[in-house]
Amino acid sequence: MKKILKILGKFILGIALTIVLLFAVLYFMYNEPLPKGTEGSEADAMATKMLTALNHEAYKNTRYLSWTFRGAHHYVWDKDQYQVLVSWDDIKVDLNLKTPNTSTVTVNGNKITNHYQSHYFEKALSYFNNDSFWLVAPYKVFDEGATRSIVSNKAGEKGLLVTYSSGGTTPGDSYLWFLDENGRPKGYQMWVDILPIGGLYASWDHWQTMKNGIPLASLHTLLFLDIHVDSIKAWN
Repeated sequence: MKKILKILGKFILGIALTIVLLFAVLYFMYNEPLPKGTEGSEADAMATKMLTALNHEAYKNTRYLSWTFRGAHHYVWDKDQYQVLVSWDDIKVDLNLKTPNTSTVTVNGNKITNHYQSHYFEKALSYFNNDSFWLVAPYKVFDEGATRSIVSNKAGEKGLLVTYSSGGTTPGDSYLWFLDENGRPKGYQMWVDILPIGGLYASWDHWQTMKNGIPLASLHTLLFLDIHVDSIKAWN
């Protein structure tokens, strides 16, 4: 038994050292400090160009959005009523985005009314804030609490840096958007509380145009990880 535990201990230690080494390599390869940009009319013009390319007027008139994030979290969002049905595993939360504590939750079809409610409400809201951002982030550049500035990367390409001082689960997060020649996002670099490496790049790919005219990206590549947004629908 002692020999097995010793071998197991060495195996676990080897995995831990490998993870630490991998993180160190990624950190030194990709970590960048948050750049300082120039606020003003040029930044607002770039943000407006992006919204125009994405048919922002049609998005404003969109009432319902539904999608599945990474095959695990499912959503039906009523934007007008600030209500979203969030489901994962055997859990369903009918989430009120303005007053989460008035939401309802069922587990295996049974309504939960005890003190565990708030746990499910908080988890559903956290899932929604993250997963909806991967779907509609480009439409949020003029949200309340957002500041916009122009930043140039090492290659001299201009990008739109958007920092959120409020809203979401982790206010203070920043995203540096890069656009194609038509104003559509190609991807962004992220400085977010959830990631210990600043400046990681995530692509915005596989754009799909919904029946009501709004384009939405269904694939994001972050390092070696593909983030899929499936079964996207939007209607008025």
